[in-house]
Parts: sequence; C-alpha cells; structure tokens
Amino acid sequence: MSEDDRVNPESPWRGRLELLTVVVLSVTTILTAWSAFQSSKWGGAMSIAFSQASTARIEAARLDGTANERQGVQVGLWTQWVDATSTGDTARADFIEERFPEPLASAQVEWLALSPLEDPGAPPSPFALDSYVVPEREEARAADARADEKFAEALANNQRGDNYTLMTVLFAAVLFFTAMSGRVRNPRSQIALLTLAIGLGVLGITFLAVFPKLV
Repeated sequence: MSEDDRVNPESPWRGRLELLTVVVLSVTTILTAWSAFQSSKWGGAMSIAFSQASTARIEAARLDGTANERQGVQVGLWTQWVDATSTGDTARADFIEERFPEPLASAQVEWLALSPLEDPGAPPSPFALDSYVVPEREEARAADARADEKFAEALANNQRGDNYTLMTVLFAAVLFFTAMSGRVRNPRSQIALLTLAIGLGVLGITFLAVFPKLV
C-alpha cells in the first residue's frame, strides 16, 4: 500500500478502516448501555437486600423483647415457687408449679430429677439447662442470622454494581478513542488509537463475560 493510498480518502484501506470504526462504535454503544443497565439492576438488588436486612433486624429485636418478657414472667413464677418451697408452704408451691408455662414446666421436671438440693454440681436453676429454650429467643437468633446474610448480600450487590459502573467508564473510553481515530489524519495515529480502543473493548468484554448478571 503506497503513501498516496493512505492519504486518499477514497482508497480501499480508508474504507475498511472507517467500516471497522463504525463496527467498534456500534458494538461499544450497546455494551455501554448493557453495563449501565446491569449497574442499575444491581443497585436495585442492593437496596432490596439492605431493606430485607433492616426488616429482619427489627423482627429480631421484637422477638428478643418478647423472649425477655416471657422469661421474666417465668423467672418471677419460679422465684415464688422457691419462696413457697423454702417456707414449707407446699400447697402454694404445688399450685404455682402446676401452672408453670413451657418451657419452664419441662425444664423444672428435668432439674428436679438432678436432685439439685443434694448435688452441689447440679445446675442452680432450670433456666441454666440446655433444654430451657424460649422459642422467641431462637426465632430472634434466626432473624439476626437472616439480617447478617442479607447485609452481606447487599454489600456484594453494591460491589457488582460498582463493577458494572467501571465497565461503563471503560467503554466510554473505547468510544472516545474510536471517535478520535476518525478525526486524525495521520494513518499511523489513526491505527494506534483504534487498536487501543479495540484492546480496551476486548478487556471490557472479558470482564463482562465473567461478571454475574441480572435480567
């Protein structure tokens, strides 16, 4: 190819270069729009996950408060039973014990079977037994675990959205260098700019291929 062909805008080389430029611009425009779309989708997923984490945390606090209230009532009943037992008021002690709610009722039976008055190694109260489990306390722990999981998911979604935002910037650079290649007159500079744009575009496409996607 002669120098005249390089300069002549009607040369086949110039036509092929312009066609390649148009193709790069078209493909990059689509990829830029896709990256922006994915960034927006992951941003929405992040907001939803943060909202779910907040809801789960509020639910955990509510359940924990209910568990504290229930356990407080049961501790009060058991304290009255201890007082009645220590004063020899068997009738009152039996009356209170018969009305123990769960899980205190089951834990009380297990605790008494350990002979706590004779065995110094026995648990000090039924509340110290592993079998004494307030359901709301377990539900609160599960809600806390869900909140932690959703919070971690939200952070991951935020990072994914940021990754796609970076891809948008990268493809904007591809558009810039491609457009600049069509404005310079020097063939070598034109080819260098277009090669740089294509290289950046290939890098961006490689990242897009491995990034998770939401549709």
